[in-house]
Amino acid sequence: MSDGDDRQATFGSDGSLETDTTPDATGENDFGEEKEANETDGGYSRYVVSSLLQKAVRRSDEEVAAWAAWELARSGYAWNLWDRLNLYVVEDLRAGSDVALTIERYEELATERWEPAEWKGRICAIHAALAAARARSTREASNADAYFSAVAEVRAEARERGEEPAHDFPVGDLEPEGPFDAVFDGHTGEGARRDRGTRFFKTHGARVGPEGENDQSARWQRLAMLLDDETDYSAEELDRAVEPVDPENPWDDGGPDGDGGSDDERDASGDGDDSEQESDSDAERDGSESERRGSLSDFSE
Repeated sequence: MSDGDDRQATFGSDGSLETDTTPDATGENDFGEEKEANETDGGYSRYVVSSLLQKAVRRSDEEVAAWAAWELARSGYAWNLWDRLNLYVVEDLRAGSDVALTIERYEELATERWEPAEWKGRICAIHAALAAARARSTREASNADAYFSAVAEVRAEARERGEEPAHDFPVGDLEPEGPFDAVFDGHTGEGARRDRGTRFFKTHGARVGPEGENDQSARWQRLAMLLDDETDYSAEELDRAVEPVDPENPWDDGGPDGDGGSDDERDASGDGDDSEQESDSDAERDGSESERRGSLSDFSE
């Protein structure tokens, strides 16, 4: 519970509701009557106006949102207003919306530079409410939180019964060689035990979303890999490192270890006698430096 919530309502030892009305919220209402606890200047309950503000933001009703913000600000409940608006950013607006910074700036102006209940403070309140109401509304974060919490209970109950859960987290058991195998690189204990070092990270763990790397970033990535004195990358690995993931299946890397796997895994799975493998390795080493020089020239222009 935030400080703002603490100030809204508490319960006494006898179970009765106690309220904390700030000095700015006292005085007379618009009708010349002494305001009751938690009453706005217009004669409304601030709890109702605050709820109205949130529903107006959620339903993108700009006029009602602007009025509710103005009513709270002019009535001495600016602390309640700004606490609520900042909550709406995370509860009711689409992730990534820059309105969060806009509201933060308006709050700073209204409460630190000017008086919240005065004209400039009220203008800031209206601006902030309008910005929130005009932003893309969604309950996605709240819905996700409720869903994941419910699934956590289902999983725990299923484990207690020794059964498979009817609903599971989107990652399942999150084990190596499963759908999310790419996360088990050298940054994890399991990945380190599997000797998944730089090669695995570059070709699996560092891949980016469906848009892929831009040309400059892809060029830098290829050059950095080509200049790596400790690891020789194949052309396929260079391509994989900068290949965008599949938007339909962003975790598909071509199998548990992609096309290759770690150096140790490739060595362990090789066939044929040692002399043939050594001969092949010698030939590869002989040509690697000239190939590297040629490859570098392709990406240095």
